[in-house]
Formats: sequence, structure tokens, C-alpha cells
Amino acid sequence: MKVTISRREAIRTLSLAAGTLLVARGAAAAATDAPAAAATGALPHVLPTDPLAVALAYHDDAKTVDAAKFPTFKPEQKCSNCLQLKGNEGDTWRPCTLFVGKLVNANGWCRTYVKKV
Repeated sequence: MKVTISRREAIRTLSLAAGTLLVARGAAAAATDAPAAAATGALPHVLPTDPLAVALAYHDDAKTVDAAKFPTFKPEQKCSNCLQLKGNEGDTWRPCTLFVGKLVNANGWCRTYVKKV
């Protein structure tokens, strides 16, 4: 069985494949650069005004959280004892699995807090 494709279909398919390859290469480069940037402290800090930070009610300092406004908040909760926080114990600014490519304050808090066991 002989299959023929038009020049237009071939160009469309090749363009799609090339675009997919570029996106995959860019994502792979970003994934490999993030740990190196985190190790050198080159990542930016999460700002409480970032859209994701606002959605997650992120606070740089857990002492500023209004317990009446966030009833799930407990005074002992902070990023440093949250399961989402990564990086070196004792560092003030560390990577968080929720804020990819940015650092959060270890004394901070957000509504997705999960106690590290």
C-alpha cells in the first residue's frame, strides 16, 4: 500500500515536530538550570503580590497571618516545618515545590501548609 502525503501536510507535520522539540528542549534546560540557580541563591524571592502567592495566601512572616481570616493557621506552622519546603536546613530563603523557580522565606506561611513528618 502506497501512502502519499501532500507537501502542505509534510510541512505542517515537520513544523509541529520542530516546535515540540524546541519546547521540550527549553523545558529540559529550565529544569536542569533551576537546581544550580537555587544552589547559588540566584533565584528570586516570592513576593506576596505574585498571583500564585495571593491565591495561596503566602506571607513572608507567619507572625503576620491573621488567624481569624485563615482559620486553618496554627502559630507553630511555618514554611521551615512544611513538607513543601526543600533546600538546606537553616537557610532563610529556600525553594518550595509550589513556587517553582522562586524562593520562599523559611519563616513564611501559606494555606497549603502540610506538616513535615
